[in-house]
Amino acid sequence: MSGVSSPSGVPQPRLSGPLLAVGSAAFFTLGVLQAMYGPAFPLFQARFGVSTAVVGVIASAHFLGSAVAPPLVGLALRRMSVRAGVSWSLLLLALGVLGVTAAPAWSVAVLCAFLGGLGFGGVSACLNAAYASVGARAVNLVNAVFGVGSMLSPLIVSGLGGGSGAEGGLAGPFLTVVALCGVSFVVGRVWGVPGIAAAPAGAGPARPGVQAALFAGLVICYVGMEAGYGAWTARYLTELGVPGAAVILSAFWAALTVGRVLTGMFAGRLAPHRVVVWCAAALVMCAGAARVPALAPGAVVLAGLALAPVFGTTLAWLSRALSARLVPVLLVAGSVGGVVAPALLGALFARWGAPAIPSGLLVLAVLMGVFTLLVRRGERAA
Repeated sequence: MSGVSSPSGVPQPRLSGPLLAVGSAAFFTLGVLQAMYGPAFPLFQARFGVSTAVVGVIASAHFLGSAVAPPLVGLALRRMSVRAGVSWSLLLLALGVLGVTAAPAWSVAVLCAFLGGLGFGGVSACLNAAYASVGARAVNLVNAVFGVGSMLSPLIVSGLGGGSGAEGGLAGPFLTVVALCGVSFVVGRVWGVPGIAAAPAGAGPARPGVQAALFAGLVICYVGMEAGYGAWTARYLTELGVPGAAVILSAFWAALTVGRVLTGMFAGRLAPHRVVVWCAAALVMCAGAARVPALAPGAVVLAGLALAPVFGTTLAWLSRALSARLVPVLLVAGSVGGVVAPALLGALFARWGAPAIPSGLLVLAVLMGVFTLLVRRGERAA
């Protein structure tokens, strides 16, 4: 099928069901698992007899595995195809989740969660790299499906985990993830897995290492804002006396998902640096408006829409400017932002009170805009 042209003049393949099939299935699976550990904490406590202070370790093990995997995937993709990387990662993910369900002891369950996290990070890194090389529309659409899975995950836990809290309680939700891994594997075999497209020919940046570091800074700021809003919105709105803080936070995540769908549908012809700069400007205004109690709920929801295009668009931009094989590096940078920003915002909150939350988010938005302009400056210098 004929393609469409991106702002850079590089033809991009027309999006189709078969092209997006494996990404949609796999990212839905990842979204379900990502949001499953928290709602399943009571099931883990009942099954293994661990305390509230200890149960969170299993989620930490999962996230640690998912953070370790991307650089390993970046090395592996030099020697294997994306299809092989996705297949092996899905297998590791399924085995890890199955181990969590059948583990005879808490320590084994935690180890299996780490192994499942490695598979999770492998699938994410492989497919993000592949779809980023296809274009901003494709990578935004498959990441939007991740959000759909995350929204449905608590319903899956409550609907299938309602046993006595013993082995059967964990089996329903987590075996659902195993089944979804199998579906994703079959879909990839039937419709194929997109490979990493070659970067367009032409002069690259004079200092590719500097450009890669600037991209990493941009992604750190983005993930820091996403994690910061997710971690502190409810507490901040409660401090302001705004009712329905939990509902507003849910609306933020829904807006993030809807925004990625809209980006995937309409943003394919827009220059990536313009998209990210506009988003950064909107996020500055949202953070400023969030300081006003009457405006805070709307500002939080609009921030979800403004954040939505940034991640996928930046991955596609990196693929065009440098190489899609650097996408795993950006995922590691994102993990740094996700770890550091909520903790830093918490420290600011403790020192200066609730207004420090939107102020910190505003600083991150400004920095994201600065990194974007610096990346564009290096690109134009080439």
